[in-house]
Amino acid sequence: MTPEPRRRDSDNAGHPRPTRAELAAAADRTIPDVLAPRLAVLFVGINPGLWSAATGWHFARPGNRFWPALHQGGFTPRLLHPSEQDELPALGLGITNMAARASARADELSAAELLDGAAILTAKVTRYRPRWVAVVGVTAYRVGFGRPKATFGPQPEPLAGARLWVLPNPSGLNAHFTPVTLGAAFAELRVATGLPDRRPA
Repeated sequence: MTPEPRRRDSDNAGHPRPTRAELAAAADRTIPDVLAPRLAVLFVGINPGLWSAATGWHFARPGNRFWPALHQGGFTPRLLHPSEQDELPALGLGITNMAARASARADELSAAELLDGAAILTAKVTRYRPRWVAVVGVTAYRVGFGRPKATFGPQPEPLAGARLWVLPNPSGLNAHFTPVTLGAAFAELRVATGLPDRRPA
C-alpha cells in the first residue's frame, strides 16, 4: 500500500503552515510592500521573518502580535489575518520594512543594512507621501536613523514630510510589552493621527 501523504499543519485560519524546509529556503527573500499613495499611516517593520518570507504576508509568524495590536488599537474593525493584508490600504494603512531581506531574527541584520534601509524608506515616503510613518522597533530606528537616544512615541523630526512615531516591536520575543500594553501603544498612535476607532461599539 502507498502510505497516505502527511497532512500539513494549519493555522487558526486554516492556512497551511510552512514546513521547516520552506522556512529554511525563505532566508534572504524579500516580500512586496503593502503600499498606496497618501496613506494615513505607513507601518515599518524591521525586516521580514522567515514565516513572512515563506508566505508573502507581513508579520505572519504565529505569536507575532502586530495584527492583534492593530485591532486593539482601533485601526481595524476586526482582527485581520496576515493573509488579509491587502485590505489595509482601503483603511489608509500600509506596511513596509526597514530592511528587505528575510532572516530568522532581526538581530541578524547589520548596522549597514539598517542604514541603507533608512535611506530607502526615506525615498518611499517621499514618493508615496503618507501622513504618518510608524517604525515598529525602537532599536532598528535608533541604528538606521542615527538616533541612539530615541524613545517610543512621537519623534521630534519628520521623515520626508511625514510625522514620525516609534512603536514597540510586536514580536513574541519582546517580553517587555504584553498584548494589552502593546495594544495601548498602537491606540496612542491612532489617537494622534486623528483616525476613528474602527472597532464595533
